Amino acid sequence: MADANDLALLTKLVNDFDGHQNGLSANRAYYDGTAQPTQIGLATPPEMRKLLAGVGLSRTYISALEERLDIEGFRLAGETRADKRIWEWWQANNLDETSSFGHTEALIHGRAYILGSAPDPEDPLDDPEVPKLTVEGPERVWADVNSRTGRVRNAVRVLRDDVTYAADNPDPDYVTLYTPVSTTGYVKSARGWTVDFRVEHDLGVVPVVPLLNRSLLTDIYGASQITTEIRSTTDAMARALMNMQTTAELMAVPQRLLFGVKPEDLTDDPSNSYKVFQAYIARILAFEDSDGKAQQFSAAELRNFTEVLDYLTKQAASYTGLPPQYLSFTSDNPASADAIRASETRLVKVAERKQRIFGGAWEQAMRIALLLMDGKLDRSAHRMETLWRNPATPTFAAKADAVVKLATAATPDGRPVIPIERARVDLGYSVEERQEMEQWDRQSATSQLATLVRPRFQEPGRSSTPDEGPTPEAEAA
Repeated sequence: MADANDLALLTKLVNDFDGHQNGLSANRAYYDGTAQPTQIGLATPPEMRKLLAGVGLSRTYISALEERLDIEGFRLAGETRADKRIWEWWQANNLDETSSFGHTEALIHGRAYILGSAPDPEDPLDDPEVPKLTVEGPERVWADVNSRTGRVRNAVRVLRDDVTYAADNPDPDYVTLYTPVSTTGYVKSARGWTVDFRVEHDLGVVPVVPLLNRSLLTDIYGASQITTEIRSTTDAMARALMNMQTTAELMAVPQRLLFGVKPEDLTDDPSNSYKVFQAYIARILAFEDSDGKAQQFSAAELRNFTEVLDYLTKQAASYTGLPPQYLSFTSDNPASADAIRASETRLVKVAERKQRIFGGAWEQAMRIALLLMDGKLDRSAHRMETLWRNPATPTFAAKADAVVKLATAATPDGRPVIPIERARVDLGYSVEERQEMEQWDRQSATSQLATLVRPRFQEPGRSSTPDEGPTPEAEAA
């Protein structure tokens, strides 16, 4: 039987969820390229609305930014390497794939959510040593955030027959209520809400972490990366494309004016408008009537539309920081590799900022995962660090050259500038690949020889120098 207080909280959160769905469809339309302006100064005639073109500027921008947000591990305070246990949880929950979807949702709508729960002991597919971590978009989840502390007070996950929220059928069929002490699932029935399952976790925190895309401190619920200026530029490009299509339909073919010509003179079947049209657009027209005359108007010039589109594309580049080659406008001479990297500087810096913002949410999610499995947090977990792949795009040869120089160069005391492990991290090798390389290092012939020779010529705890000469044991050998 559902508790009255829980039902009251559930009703409030579902109403809040419904109230925050406004604007999500518009965000998605701009991302999908289906947003179409309906006004061109005056209202767009119905006959011309089919010519409204979808512009994929927002998808290009969001995709270019999200492609640079790749997590490679999590490191606890005081550790030199990524934590193996947390990374196993990451892999077991397929977060390599779903994390990119969460970043995309957060960039589009301003928010996504990371949900945590303990493994289900009755599910044979659940590993009892791995917590469950999932990523959901704002069309399914809503979290009530305390504006004073910035922490989640309660959260709700809303489903309608396993389909996302729809305005034409707002009544959900399944709802999951998340509180600091429990997670409860409800099913809609004729008698109202009935409890489907209930888990008393007593974590003290809600196992829901908002993945927010923020640009201001006041954006406690995030802000879409598809800003107002990007949307207005998209609308302007769509209108310019529509005008160009309209002009091409009506005036791209030179217009002819015929005098003294009857319709039956144009074709052998005047009742067939298609044949009349074919005769009209023909390049050569001849008439037997000596009184027939024809004049021709010049075809419309479409260059002004293409120049407007070029200008709007450059405006879009200034708003988004996308390099020219991403928006298909370049100079006649191809840019050098250094010039291409320089053009990506602003995009790389934006990606670094997003890594910093999203990293805090992923660290909080992993702390909750540790709480779910261990029941407590070590001090090192409070200073966890998210390890991100370098968002820049240098060539592998250039990166390898720089890393080799740092790994082989020596400091005044004879040590390398960076250790081998750091070099492998900079080259982008994953945690598993680096561990495999270390195993190969230990199995190499040089390492095995050093292991065999060291006990024979050196006593434990004693170092041999050239001044001391060989030990008696060495001479006897």
